[in-house]
Amino acid sequence: MNLMEKNYHFIGIKGSGMSALANILYDEGYHVQGSDVETYFFTQVGLEMKNIPVLPFDESNIKENMSIILGNAFSDDHPEVVRAKELNLDVSRYNHFLGEYIKQYTSIGVSGAHGKTSTTGLLAHILSGLDKTSYLIGDGTGRGVENARYFALEADEYRGHFLTYQPDYGIITNIDFDHPDYFKDLDHVMRLFDEYANQVKKAVIACGDDANVRRLSIDTKTYYYGLEDHNDFIAKNILKKSEGSVFDIEFQGEKLGTYQIPLYGNHNIQNAASVIAVCYLEGLDLELVKDLFLSYPGVKRRFNEKLIYNQHIIDDYAHHPNEISATIDASKQRHPDKKIVAVFQPHTFSRTEALMERFAQSLNEADAVYLAPIFASAREQSGKVTIEDLAQAIPQDVTILTIDDIRALLDHKEDVLLFMGAGNIQDYMNAYIELVSE
Repeated sequence: MNLMEKNYHFIGIKGSGMSALANILYDEGYHVQGSDVETYFFTQVGLEMKNIPVLPFDESNIKENMSIILGNAFSDDHPEVVRAKELNLDVSRYNHFLGEYIKQYTSIGVSGAHGKTSTTGLLAHILSGLDKTSYLIGDGTGRGVENARYFALEADEYRGHFLTYQPDYGIITNIDFDHPDYFKDLDHVMRLFDEYANQVKKAVIACGDDANVRRLSIDTKTYYYGLEDHNDFIAKNILKKSEGSVFDIEFQGEKLGTYQIPLYGNHNIQNAASVIAVCYLEGLDLELVKDLFLSYPGVKRRFNEKLIYNQHIIDDYAHHPNEISATIDASKQRHPDKKIVAVFQPHTFSRTEALMERFAQSLNEADAVYLAPIFASAREQSGKVTIEDLAQAIPQDVTILTIDDIRALLDHKEDVLLFMGAGNIQDYMNAYIELVSE
């Protein structure tokens, strides 16, 4: 791969990782364009702001002297790939390209079943305030900085894509069974995390509160972080307030200071502890880290809150039972005196079927539950379960919404509405906002 090629064409440029990488290469002075379906995705906002061309799929997009970066959702028989090979162009899969690209930096890969995007976003914000940092976040955000020292990236385990990365540091937030369309069982997931962790060069920074993480067989130097006393980096004296969380961090008995984050729930305290661990191991100024935490704006679709006619509406990407529980818990910390109403759309039939009981348990933690029909992904259009099956599994009464009929939510104008899902749940949220605006 010739990283100095000036002309990059992205096949599937609207993918979250692909759009982020396109932004990075553009920022670093390369010519960038891409192709995709014409459906609008929030990931294209950054591309449009930089006037990066996004073309409909067509083999005529492929020209001489281009380097092709292929999204992992597309096969080698895609017409644009076929044309590229006819022209003897360099074609690299997204994760293979990224694995080579990060070798020029001190890289920090963030992996885990849950919390990758939130942790990568927080890490990128802190490192950017301390030194030159490029970063790739799974919400489609990417930033390239010339002569950067650090590169923070989200390292996704799906289909083993993170095995092409050999970062200097590897944060592992947790390990859980997900993506049942690919992973056979939890042991299959564990094997891939074992392999990935042992590719990390300097140190693994792993959440020691997570039982599955503790089961890993890691030869690389490992530091554990979390809330429990058997970790290396421990969050103590935790104070949860409606405006955020305050806690001390100790490293092997040494107090590293008191930190405040404008975030909610134990999972965000754990995420912050992992970032502090990276900064400490790199010898960075922890006093500056304290100040930078206070200015963290968050990432797209992770506990994004807006006030509409005095009602609090939260948009979150949570699509796994553990993520749902964490988001409901965070909502209760943020709004301790209000009822939390969960509006959830399952993502893929296979995940809904495999985790049915866990979904039911986590959603039941809300004060009221509404469901939207299961979102069918491009790789999975149908399945053995329906949204009615999930509704019946939840102990409390549940209402099923359609995008054309969400009036039932008007009964909750005094409550917090928590819209969760990885599909098009934002369409339901926007429809509600439009309804109350009438």
